Amino acid sequence: MFEKLGHLIAKRKKPILALFLLSTIFAGVVGSQVFSRFDTGGYMDPNSDSAKVWEYLDETFEVKSPAVVLVVDGKDNSVDDLSVVASAERIEASLRSEPSAESVLSYWSAGRAPSLKSKDGNSAFIFVYLKSTDFTEIDKLGGLYQEKYDGAFEGMEVYASGGAVFANAINGRIQNDLKISEAISIPLTFLLLLFVFGAMAASAMPLIVGITAILGTLLVMLLLTLVTDVSIFALNLTTGLGLGLGIDYALLIVNRFREELAKGLDNESAIVNTLRTAGKTVFYSGVTVVLTLLSLTFFPQNFLKSMGYAGAAVVALAVVGALIPLPAILALLGTKINKGVVRKGGIVQKEDGRWSKVARFVMRRPIGVITASLAVLFLMIAPIANIKFSQVDSGVLPRGDRAYIASQFIADEFPGQESNPIEIVFPNGASQTSEINAFLNQVSATQGISRVGQIELVGESARVVAIHSMQPRTSEGEALIKELRNLPSPDGTLIGGAAADYADTQNAISSTLPAVLGWIIITVLLLLFAFTGSVLLPIKALILNFISLAATMGVLTWVFIDGNLKFLVGDFIETGSLDTNTMVLIAVVAFGLSMDYEVFLLSRIKEEHDAGNSNIDSVAMGLQKSARIITAAAFILAVVFAAFVISGVTSIKMMGFGVAFAILLDATLIRAFLVPALMRLFGDWNWWAPRSLKRFQINH
Repeated sequence: MFEKLGHLIAKRKKPILALFLLSTIFAGVVGSQVFSRFDTGGYMDPNSDSAKVWEYLDETFEVKSPAVVLVVDGKDNSVDDLSVVASAERIEASLRSEPSAESVLSYWSAGRAPSLKSKDGNSAFIFVYLKSTDFTEIDKLGGLYQEKYDGAFEGMEVYASGGAVFANAINGRIQNDLKISEAISIPLTFLLLLFVFGAMAASAMPLIVGITAILGTLLVMLLLTLVTDVSIFALNLTTGLGLGLGIDYALLIVNRFREELAKGLDNESAIVNTLRTAGKTVFYSGVTVVLTLLSLTFFPQNFLKSMGYAGAAVVALAVVGALIPLPAILALLGTKINKGVVRKGGIVQKEDGRWSKVARFVMRRPIGVITASLAVLFLMIAPIANIKFSQVDSGVLPRGDRAYIASQFIADEFPGQESNPIEIVFPNGASQTSEINAFLNQVSATQGISRVGQIELVGESARVVAIHSMQPRTSEGEALIKELRNLPSPDGTLIGGAAADYADTQNAISSTLPAVLGWIIITVLLLLFAFTGSVLLPIKALILNFISLAATMGVLTWVFIDGNLKFLVGDFIETGSLDTNTMVLIAVVAFGLSMDYEVFLLSRIKEEHDAGNSNIDSVAMGLQKSARIITAAAFILAVVFAAFVISGVTSIKMMGFGVAFAILLDATLIRAFLVPALMRLFGDWNWWAPRSLKRFQINH
């Protein structure tokens, strides 16, 4: 298949390039419209009790959450002081005149309800309910309301918070940070490629594949927004994976093409041989990463689903770019691929160089190397004992962000989470009055509950609001929801609200993880077996990957929970926990990329083994011929993701650092030391498989 593809590309290179160029321009122009359609939510399990509560509130009780929450702080003056009342009424009148505001409710217009007043009596709420239900418009309005109302006003201070303001703050920072990270990573990446390849023309090839993969995925994400919500965080993942894997695959293809040219082959023969070897490796590597990333679609949350779809799309497009337009460009350039030489060592690769020497050194002392390597890994794993999980809230923003300052002011000054209540719905409540009252008495007595509201009846359904004192998206909020759900309650009782969303999301992730792990383990074992023909090597790869992931989790705990390395990753708010969704994302992406490098390495080792070399020589020569590319690819990909640590959003910072660390750990300690040492110990058992299974092996 790959040989036929090589001949076709070599003969039809110009039409292929023309079609590729037109497709890329179309994808970039149309796909750029996706930037205004991203969602900052998507963390809820749509099948959970909390999701059903939101449906009841919307359809039956016609309740809307305030999109914008303002707090008027009279500073040293009571909210009942005449001057404060007059100023607050002017703010409220201005809010009511806003074309986008459906209704406005405040402490002053709601009969001065004590629940809407701060504990010191100097601050009070104003809730703004918007007409629009379109996420893009709500996001934009959040920024407009914050700009217009947040800040000093007539001797008072007004704080703007709420879902719309928070969404706008997150989206704005991510889009701005992405521009900065790309401005840093793309030029730096080109310089690194120039060093690796040693020639200007060759250095440009990986960037072509990476950038076109990103543009193509923008179009895919735009199409996805027509049928589902797509998380704003998918933008960072797409950029990182598209640029990084585009570079990885292009490095492999270009390097092999230059090897074939160095043998004296003509352009067409070099392209055919390149696709037969490196092209096949890229294809199966890409399939492995795509299947790993698709495991994210198993989760019910749109946040993770959209990451899975976008991630799989960008990897698939990077593979297509590396296998079709890139070889067409190479066929057109031929030996001109080495034009613009800046470093001769990047063009000529030695058969027996430093990587071969490293491999032979490791294989002379396999037990010692394995012991030392595992000791280092378990030292990294140790901090995982302190790991705690939470979800995205205002704590992911920088300390100086006005949205964060507003949320902290609310948390400090108001005894209950008035804007994040626990919503309790009784679908058959009209006939359950006595049971409801008994249940609510228990709710009132539960530690953490500040007050319980009155029963509201609409038809057969009843609704009650309970205000709690802790932050909703925390383990404390989750524990409270579990305690309330364990209380004896009327049949059909549903408990929702922000804290319940968090509890249901954590439960959805933990209950889906076994299926995700099962999918990853089975697909990776089958693919690696088909690729290597070995039973032992796929098992070894899985075990090493899970150890590497545990080390990454331990280091992330040490950095983002214990607050270390701020001089390297920048300042962030220590919440004492790690975002669950981001950790799942890091784990799946890092696992997929680790398998990417595993396929790269095993491909060259198996090629040497099939050529008749001994186990030791196969490993040494395979490492020599692949480690330079793997290390270079890993370092460049790590740079791409590490650029995200400049982000002011902690979850993006954590994703960038986590993936970069996992990549570097895998490409150095794992691939350079543990893999050769273990393959030395396994000897000829590396390539063993039952005869009955040999027919399923891919012939190289």
